[in-house]
Amino acid sequence: MNIPGHIDVNTYLKNRFGHKVYKLALSSGCSCPNRDGLLGSRGCIFCSRGGSGDFAAPADMSVKEQIDFGKKLLANKLKATDINELSYIAYFQSFTNTYAPVEKLKALFTEAITQEEISILSIATRPDCLSDECIEMLSKLNKIKPVWVELGLQTIHEETAEYIKRGYRLEVFEDAVSRLHKAGIEIIVHIILGLPGESEEMMLDTVKYIAANKKISGIKLQLLHVLEDSELGDLYSEQLAKVKSIPLIEQKERQIPMIAAKMLGLQITNIDQYISIIKKCLQILPKDIIIHRLTGDAPRKSLLYPLFSSDKKRILNAIKTD
Repeated sequence: MNIPGHIDVNTYLKNRFGHKVYKLALSSGCSCPNRDGLLGSRGCIFCSRGGSGDFAAPADMSVKEQIDFGKKLLANKLKATDINELSYIAYFQSFTNTYAPVEKLKALFTEAITQEEISILSIATRPDCLSDECIEMLSKLNKIKPVWVELGLQTIHEETAEYIKRGYRLEVFEDAVSRLHKAGIEIIVHIILGLPGESEEMMLDTVKYIAANKKISGIKLQLLHVLEDSELGDLYSEQLAKVKSIPLIEQKERQIPMIAAKMLGLQITNIDQYISIIKKCLQILPKDIIIHRLTGDAPRKSLLYPLFSSDKKRILNAIKTD
């Protein structure tokens, strides 16, 4: 990624291990309290049917099978001849990967971390799904190889959190961060920029909050994706239909998606605006926090808005040349 003045995750991993480390997206088979009826049934409003793990290996495979599956996909992409010589992060991505009995999780994570080619175990989860027993188990695995826990915070603003149906308050996040840090586990926080109703100032307030917390080692920044099979996607489609029904709107056909987005309360409507906000985020973040992401991926077939988010090269090049 090569972000001037900051440590990007690829550079960090090369410095730590002496070589490039590749990520394999895996599935734990866990559900989510926002999916199984405890807190909701459709997830957070931006979450797709795949639980934000659209690129993960199939959950019906064993962990070893998923790792082999991911290695072959990566080998095809890299045109590599010997995938066993590469080093990997076992990234449990889909849904909430600590939302299961600790013994089940221990078996899954142990199978992953003990594979010779795996250098890091990375687990995406919710802060309200981290029991003391679970953290103790992760702490023990952390003595074998590094364990990262990625927490989906998205925003510090409670009104937004309630609207997107996050399902927990900020103090729950703070408690989880404290307990993970005390256990010696590296913490990565996921933030979404451009959530409904949030101004640029609100987005930057969330980044300032992360910057001030010295217990957090890494951050992922991502533009909000409006996806099919999500509640937000349904709301966007409703607004789109309303806009298209306005007389003479065909004269502004190119603006229809942007108008629908603004009606939904989305503030980031073009790529230059997003680049500007990302640059401001980087100015706020301390130099020692690892930048894991500046823009995310979404399956193009299910991405409704904004389509410019797929132009990752332009976003990253704009950061590099600043």
